[in-house]
Amino acid sequence: MMKKFLKRKTVLFLMMSLMLLLSACSSSGTGGETESGGASSGDSKSSEKLVIGFSQVGAESEWRTANTKSMQDAIKAAGHELKFSDAQQKQENQIKAIRSFIAQKVDAIVFSPVVETGFETVLQEAKDAGIPVFLADRAVDIEDDSLWVTFLGSDFVEEGRKAANWLVEETKDMDGEVNIVELQGTVGSAPAIDRKEGFEEVLKDHPNLKIIKSQTGDFTRAKGKEVMEAFLKSDGENIDVLYAHNDDMAIGAIQAIEEYGLTPGEDIKIIGVDAVRGAFEAMAAGKMNVTIECNPLFGPQMVDLIEAHLAGEEIEKRVAVEESMYTMDQAEELLPTREY
Repeated sequence: MMKKFLKRKTVLFLMMSLMLLLSACSSSGTGGETESGGASSGDSKSSEKLVIGFSQVGAESEWRTANTKSMQDAIKAAGHELKFSDAQQKQENQIKAIRSFIAQKVDAIVFSPVVETGFETVLQEAKDAGIPVFLADRAVDIEDDSLWVTFLGSDFVEEGRKAANWLVEETKDMDGEVNIVELQGTVGSAPAIDRKEGFEEVLKDHPNLKIIKSQTGDFTRAKGKEVMEAFLKSDGENIDVLYAHNDDMAIGAIQAIEEYGLTPGEDIKIIGVDAVRGAFEAMAAGKMNVTIECNPLFGPQMVDLIEAHLAGEEIEKRVAVEESMYTMDQAEELLPTREY
């Protein structure tokens, strides 16, 4: 009887010891994963699913719509999560969106500044929160460039130069003054400032090319048409050239010119910027002479830059997008190939 009791006691002891050992192993494994963050702890941040906040200027043009789609598609294709905000061309909306991204603790912020100035405070808040900021399409004018990682976009000054150089070549055999009216982009925005600067830089060496009227059209077709109507009302018979800071304003102006009774592309030469599909349609119809490309399809390139930065790679402070220029005689052939 005593032997049976001792045998049972030994078996019970062995079973309890085995249970404690298994429990200890399980506890050790769970604790190790929690402390190390699991298998992903050895990977860089860029290999994880990121949350990216993107504040867009608005939807004021074909170009902007294409740019938004390119960014959205690229972030989704890379397996990341997008938090999107449309600023509707208002800086206060954009600042509010960036603060919302900071509160949500996103991994990176991308934004296309409505205007160049006034972002110091909110960008400092992002830096203090440890969230990198990437500038898309438009730059900011602030002293502390550590508040943003890189700018990806076009050389707007060069776009202005290209537009002016085309005009110089186009009018080289004309006698007398060439009167130009200018539809500027949003006041205070980088493309409006730079496209004007580049255009005027070339014109300085050609005093016969003269800007007689210049006013903002806010980068929209409706405003472009409205301002062009005012230009025609005051100087209709004296206008030789229209230089529009984007194609949408140029397309709006074309409608105003036709309603006034003149032939766009002939009576008034039309220069646009962006190279959107609508501009190619206008050129194919003989109503627009030239458009300077400003490529909006750089979403994949931006995602690559974000991932590279978060992986610890060093990237340039300014990354340019490759672009071209297209004239009326190329439009019909290239129109079917245009993606935006």
